Amino acid sequence: MREIVLDTETTGLDPRNGDRIVEIGGVELLNHIPTGRTIHLYINPERDMPAEAFAVHGLSTEFLADKPRFADVAATLLDFIADARLVIHNASFDLAFLNAELSRCGLPPIPFERAVDTLMLARRRNPGAPNSLDALCQRYGIDNSRREKHGALLDSELLAEVYIELLGGRQARLELVETEQAGAMAAAMVRPRPQPLPPRITAAEIEAHAAFVSSLGGEAIWLRYRTADLKPEGGGDL
Repeated sequence: MREIVLDTETTGLDPRNGDRIVEIGGVELLNHIPTGRTIHLYINPERDMPAEAFAVHGLSTEFLADKPRFADVAATLLDFIADARLVIHNASFDLAFLNAELSRCGLPPIPFERAVDTLMLARRRNPGAPNSLDALCQRYGIDNSRREKHGALLDSELLAEVYIELLGGRQARLELVETEQAGAMAAAMVRPRPQPLPPRITAAEIEAHAAFVSSLGGEAIWLRYRTADLKPEGGGDL
């Protein structure tokens, strides 16, 4: 499943009052795992930057003056997101701005149903707790020390990590992680058999298995967790 974690920065809070998008950042996920593909666009809003907005993201009218207009990058943005599901913190805000910009270009809006709102996910998981991006980073131990101001790409990268935690954390990253507590519990449950089971693996099966592992290359995850060579039938305990 392909998803795009998306964030925007704007000149204000309401596109109906003439506020515009000035920055877009996005991070691609496949099956909840970052692929390394990103998008980062600065956009000339064709208006002045209010002081309140500048204090949030630090993007000045002068800095944005030579940047492309939204109409110039709309195709690039739409090609990148394609038909992916969009993961957005407070999705109604960003989609309102994106759809206002798309409307100015004569392009169809992005349906709200395509979005996963991580703010809503966080509120359901942490009722009554602060659920800003900074608060969620602190809750899940995600380093946000680079976030001195809001930035669309950095915020998308942080949100991707938060989203994985909201979905279940380490399991979503396919990491084989054993906590100290879980390891102690497992050790306590293990009891040696009075009589070891007889081996059931033949030499031919071991040879076929070794050939398969070799075909996976030197980075095969099997090699990280295999602790001993298998022994053929009659060769001793497993």
